[in-house]
Amino acid sequence: MSKKILMIGAALVAVLLLIAAAGIIYVKTALPKVGPAPDLTVERTPERIARGKYLANHVMSCTDCHSERDWSQFSGPVVEHSLGQGGEVFGQEMGFPGRFVASNITPANLGDWTDGEIFRAMTSGVGKDGRALFPIMPYPAFGRADKEDILSVIAYIRTLPAIEHATEPSRADFPMNLIINTLPAEPQFTTRPDPADRVAYGEYLVTIAACTECHTKQEQGKIVGEAYAGGMEFPLPNNRLVTSANITPHASGIGNWTEDQFVARFKQYQDSSYVSPEMGPNDPQTIMPWVMFSGMEERDLRAIYAYLQTLTPVDSRIEPFRVAGMEQKDNSRFTTE
Repeated sequence: MSKKILMIGAALVAVLLLIAAAGIIYVKTALPKVGPAPDLTVERTPERIARGKYLANHVMSCTDCHSERDWSQFSGPVVEHSLGQGGEVFGQEMGFPGRFVASNITPANLGDWTDGEIFRAMTSGVGKDGRALFPIMPYPAFGRADKEDILSVIAYIRTLPAIEHATEPSRADFPMNLIINTLPAEPQFTTRPDPADRVAYGEYLVTIAACTECHTKQEQGKIVGEAYAGGMEFPLPNNRLVTSANITPHASGIGNWTEDQFVARFKQYQDSSYVSPEMGPNDPQTIMPWVMFSGMEERDLRAIYAYLQTLTPVDSRIEPFRVAGMEQKDNSRFTTE
């Protein structure tokens, strides 16, 4: 009897292994399944290029990741003459399931990509070779943009100076190397609202800027916190840890801020007198690209503020900077308070 039970058990294990193997083969070969890159050619009008430049540098912050950032300075401003060359690494030491490297998006690398292939990568998360992309580039958010805004970004990056800069290929750890194929999805484009409707327009900007990616707590890619209540932790070098701020209209977030204070918080980094502080090994740092976002139009910042004021207030008190083994320093010039 026991022998028969063992045989049945072995057969069940074999069946399960076959099912698992079939599932792995399907995930690796049949996915991602978002269709071919569209056949399109983006007309590079001056209006599109200007709009794309604004979006890529100050709202969607494409060039924030796809350039070299100087982390010896506060907020890691982009290194001059590195715009679009790629190379920023998002690895295990930062809590990511693999080693993901921002690619070179200048014509030196994208010269053999069609506009449709760039479009698909930005909005669906599938590269030229059909490979699934990890959503460090927030393609789920870009896939909810107005299609015209995506075309404008493509028109702009086509004008970037070509920089010969080879980047290492990204690689995902197990099991993310399987899961990643399930992440790309068809875009769900929207229509850019009239800026006169400040709340709707602000929501649109917050969406394509992917603010929720940092300002909502996540664990292993799953949202575990209240939307926009902060709490997402980002390990930095030298045992530093930065935690995203609460940007809901609660007193522990931006509830006590006026609209003018909100705008000024961004615009201070655009002031001609602003000098980026040099950061010591234990000084509080942030991944927020303040200098880039400071270039947002005041109208757009006011729209974002208007939208954020409609959110449910969440009592979420954040300790923004921690250094292992050291007492908390005075971080008042860097916090959202």
